[in-house]
Amino acid sequence: MTGDMRVVQHLVLARDEIERAYDTIRPYLRRTPVIEVDLDPVGPVTLKLEQLQYAGSFKARGAFTNLLLRDVPEAGVAAASGGNHGVAVAYAAHRLGIPARIFVPTVSSPAKIERIRLLADLVIAGDRYADALDAAEKWIAASGAMSVHAYDQRETILGQATLGLELARQAGPLDTVLAPVGGGGLIAGIASYFAGTARVVGVEPDGAPTLAHARAAGAPVDAPAGSIAVDALAPRRVGELVFPVTQAYVHDVVLVSDDAIRDAQAALWQTARIAAEPAAAVGVAALRTGAYRPAPGERVAVVISGANMSAAQLDG
Repeated sequence: MTGDMRVVQHLVLARDEIERAYDTIRPYLRRTPVIEVDLDPVGPVTLKLEQLQYAGSFKARGAFTNLLLRDVPEAGVAAASGGNHGVAVAYAAHRLGIPARIFVPTVSSPAKIERIRLLADLVIAGDRYADALDAAEKWIAASGAMSVHAYDQRETILGQATLGLELARQAGPLDTVLAPVGGGGLIAGIASYFAGTARVVGVEPDGAPTLAHARAAGAPVDAPAGSIAVDALAPRRVGELVFPVTQAYVHDVVLVSDDAIRDAQAALWQTARIAAEPAAAVGVAALRTGAYRPAPGERVAVVISGANMSAAQLDG
C-alpha cells in the first residue's frame, strides 16, 4: 500500500469518532442484516444487506451524518447525484423537515428519479453526474444552500464508515471486505474503520474504472463513465479527499464486466431472493468470475449497497 501517510492520518477517521457518529444517526437508520450464503463457486460468503437501508441504499448514512452534524442554513441543502445519494439526501431532509433540492443527470434510473421527486425539489441537469454537480454548485452559490457531496465530504465518509462498524459488530472477525467503488466515499469509510485490520478490496465496472485509473496514475484522474451501473458507479473521477485513504488502506481494486454484473444480479435473486441494483452486485460478480479469489478458509464479506430499481427489473 502506498500514499502520503501524513495526509492519510489527517483524513482517516478514528474509531471513537465513527462510534459517536453512529450513535447520533442510529435513531434514523435501519440496522441492516448480515446473512451467510453459499455462493457458487466460492462457498460461504457473508453479505451485508444495505439495500434494505432506509431510502434503499447505504447513502442514508452519509446523508443523515451531514444533516445532523453540520449547521444547516435556512436555505436548506442541495446535492448532485447519480441517483442513490439524491434519494438519501431527499429522504433525510424530508424526515428532518429541511428544504432540499436534488440535481440528477438524465442517466439516473426512472425509479430513483421518481423517489426523489416525491421527497424534494428535483432538477434534471445534463447527461452525466459531472453535469448535475456543476448545476448543483451554481445553485448552491446563488442560494446559500448547504452542499451535501455524494462522496468527497468528511461527514459523508464518516457516515459511510458506520457501515464498517456495524458489519464488524454483526459478523465478527473478517479477513476481507469487498465493496463497490464510484466516487470512493463508501470504500473510504469502510477502509477508515477497518484501517488495516481487515483487507478491503474495491470493485468497479470495467466501463467505469475511476479508482483503478487513479491508482495507476497516482492521483485522481478522469476515467470512462460507462457500464450498466452508470447511475451509481460512474463519476468522472474518484474523490480528492478519499483517494489518500484508499491508497493507504485499500488492498486492491478489481474490475468486472457488465455481463458479470448481470450474472451476479441474477445469482443473488435466484439463490437468495436478494434484489440488488447493478452497482450493488459488483462484489458478488468479482467472486463469481475470480476477479477476486479468496484463499481457503478466508472470511469474506460483500456489501450489497442498494436496490433502488423498479420491480420490472427483477427477473425470475
